[in-house]
Amino acid sequence: MEESGSIVKELLNTIPQTGQVVWIGLRPGRKVPMEVVSKAEAIPGLGLSGDRFKGTVESKRQVTLIQHEHLSVIENIIGMKVDPAILRRNIVIEGINLLSLHNQTFRIGEVIFEGTGYCHPCSNMESALGKGGYNAMRGHGGITARVLSPGSIRVNDALNFIEVRHDR
Repeated sequence: MEESGSIVKELLNTIPQTGQVVWIGLRPGRKVPMEVVSKAEAIPGLGLSGDRFKGTVESKRQVTLIQHEHLSVIENIIGMKVDPAILRRNIVIEGINLLSLHNQTFRIGEVIFEGTGYCHPCSNMESALGKGGYNAMRGHGGITARVLSPGSIRVNDALNFIEVRHDR
């Protein structure tokens, strides 16, 4: 059984795909429209400069990311086009399974992040997307992350998994 567990652990730590930033948004205030930007500054322990929901040093939800490919799934479920700003996530990424970055370290542009959790939808998705919007988002809300190093992230920046090496 131990061999099987080590194989799964190895598979969970093998992410050769590279993602790409396709959209960045900041939430300047509660229920205020998102500000779409081409560049954002990440602050370790806090999140993105200019985002009202930037966390505290202890917060696991400093930045939110959603997978671009999931937007079309949500659109097909609710029957309408979805603007990423309506979903109120900070960064839209394509080309990599974001759920595979849960509890992993990754780099976007100059910034190193730690995937800290799943970004479940809130009840506001029902009014933002219409009846059934909350359930359409379930399983497609993306992930939360903590900022570990400062720097800029830009639209078109690559997202790369950082392999953690454990010396035995």
